[in-house]
Amino acid sequence: MTTNASSSQPPAARLRRGNISASIWRNETRDGDPIYNVKFERSYKDAQGDYQNIDSYGVSDLLLLAKVADLAHDEISRRLDEERERAKAARAKPSGKSERGR
Repeated sequence: MTTNASSSQPPAARLRRGNISASIWRNETRDGDPIYNVKFERSYKDAQGDYQNIDSYGVSDLLLLAKVADLAHDEISRRLDEERERAKAARAKPSGKSERGR
């Protein structure tokens, strides 16, 4: 089970190539472990000339969608590695407790 990020919180990262974008959202499990989810969108101009976003893709979008998915995977992997390193460094820090009290 995950805790949902507040809808007022921005995504952890946004990636875009052409008209395909990815929003990467960070959540945590009840145990505090990070979980990342990705929402992909395709933008287009409607008949009135306004930009719209949808989550369906044509055959001509698929290679670019795959590229953005690959970039999202790389970004999430980088963030997870950084979080692991920070956690490891925090565990390695001396607690500041004195040994004299023993």
